[in-house]
Amino acid sequence: MTNVDVAEKRRIASYWKPMWQVPQLTIGTAILVTFILIVLVGPCFVANDPLHIQMSERLQPASWNYPLGTDHLGRCIFTRLAEGAKLTLGVAGIIIIVTIIIGVPLGLLCGYAGGRLDSFIMRVVDGIGALPEIIVAIAVSGFLGPSLTNLLIAIIAVKWIEYVRLVRSIVLIEREKEYIEAARAAGFGTWHMIRRQLLPHIISPVVILASLDIGKIILIISSLSYLGLGAQPPAPEWGAMLNDGRPYFQTIPEMMIYPGLCIMLVVMSCNLIGDGLRQLLNIRHKKI
Repeated sequence: MTNVDVAEKRRIASYWKPMWQVPQLTIGTAILVTFILIVLVGPCFVANDPLHIQMSERLQPASWNYPLGTDHLGRCIFTRLAEGAKLTLGVAGIIIIVTIIIGVPLGLLCGYAGGRLDSFIMRVVDGIGALPEIIVAIAVSGFLGPSLTNLLIAIIAVKWIEYVRLVRSIVLIEREKEYIEAARAAGFGTWHMIRRQLLPHIISPVVILASLDIGKIILIISSLSYLGLGAQPPAPEWGAMLNDGRPYFQTIPEMMIYPGLCIMLVVMSCNLIGDGLRQLLNIRHKKI
């Protein structure tokens, strides 16, 4: 192993060492990992069908067979929360991936190429961004019809503009710096400039924005499902479970408290992770 390899390993180690020294990142990761483990392992010990209706078991209190009780249709609340976690987090993950795939290339194209294409795309971005995200999402979801697929399309339609704006602003700043001029003078092509010179400056801000966006997306999914525009019965989505428990809040408040706590913990952990990543990945605070 050469001295260069040893130095590179030390540099990487010094970069990741502060990860456990960022309290927000540590706490947020611990909460999210614990929650995911409960969701994955819990159903192995409580083998109840989250969709099976048993009217004879409706509104049962917590017991060995039903750790969190049952809902108004006799379905196990615990297994429905676990299944809803897979549904909600899975949809949020798909939305984040698709918005990054759409937003990052468009932002790179707008910032690096400029011209009429940049003006056209930014006018579209400004038009969509003129209204609050939730209002646009409700309008698109209502127009397409209530379903989880249409909800996914509606959220993607409003989230991609943030990534276009972020990436474009970074590219506009970086393309005027001396190292870009030097790369152009050396004869490097456009693809090399984007991949080797600009993309490394974009990854960290996009990761931070995506980690913070997951919490927002989960709130939008739950809100629209609560309004009946998202997941449809009998899908065990957290927002839909809140809506199911609304008529029973004064008698069986647990039906709304449990899914509300799940939403709160996941959103809080995502926000803590985003804040921690912002401290960890901020170039000005790196100690390499």
